Amino acid sequence: MSYNQPPPAQPTFIGPPAGQPGGKPGWARKRVAIPAACLIFFVGVGIGSSGSGQEKTSADAKPQPAVTVTETAEAKPAKDDAKPAKDEKPAASNDDEKATVPNFVGMGLQSAQDKAQELGFYGLTSHDALGRDRMQAFDRNWKVCSQSVKAGTSTSTDTDVDFGAVKLEEACPAKDEKPPSPEGGKMPDFAGKSVKAARGVLDSGASITVNDASAEDRMVLMESNWQVCTQTPAAGTTLNGQPVEFTAVKFEESCP
Repeated sequence: MSYNQPPPAQPTFIGPPAGQPGGKPGWARKRVAIPAACLIFFVGVGIGSSGSGQEKTSADAKPQPAVTVTETAEAKPAKDDAKPAKDEKPAASNDDEKATVPNFVGMGLQSAQDKAQELGFYGLTSHDALGRDRMQAFDRNWKVCSQSVKAGTSTSTDTDVDFGAVKLEEACPAKDEKPPSPEGGKMPDFAGKSVKAARGVLDSGASITVNDASAEDRMVLMESNWQVCTQTPAAGTTLNGQPVEFTAVKFEESCP
């Protein structure tokens, strides 16, 4: 039995929508993606080409010549030991300067020293005119009894001037009472002299003992304020390193 069947229907093609390029439907157009590795390759090639150009430019650059500094004779510092020119003269010394020494006796020790310095005398010393070997710690408390350079003498200002002085409340002696020295290696007579002066005259290595001559058994601390009453060995004895012993009292006291 045969049936008359209609022929199969043919597909109908519809044109591309507006705004799309013709020729292929939208589903047939594919986008081509460029792999990331390819992008990295191209970027690397570009950078390499740029670097090669810089390196070439640096290599082609010519080096600058080095600057050489030549030290001239004028640039050298002068030596410290350079000799002065022949026409240079040394500065004049105080030996060429002279002054007349005034009379300092009766002046306060500080005032006498100030006056001497005004005249150009700077080699100044002083000593105890009573021979007690006291230090002139406060010059204003002392007065001048004698001077080593006679008043009215014209002399170089380099001359040393020594003042013999006593304290303001004391009377000047008729002459400086200098401590005796052990002449001929014999023991001097220290009676009435200060213990300090006696110690200063004897050998620095001598063994010396000092006792209070009174019955008070006091300690002899400031020896310049104590006077010798007795001594062992006796005056005139040859000194050969034997120990020395003194008894003493203060200067305002009498020996027993």
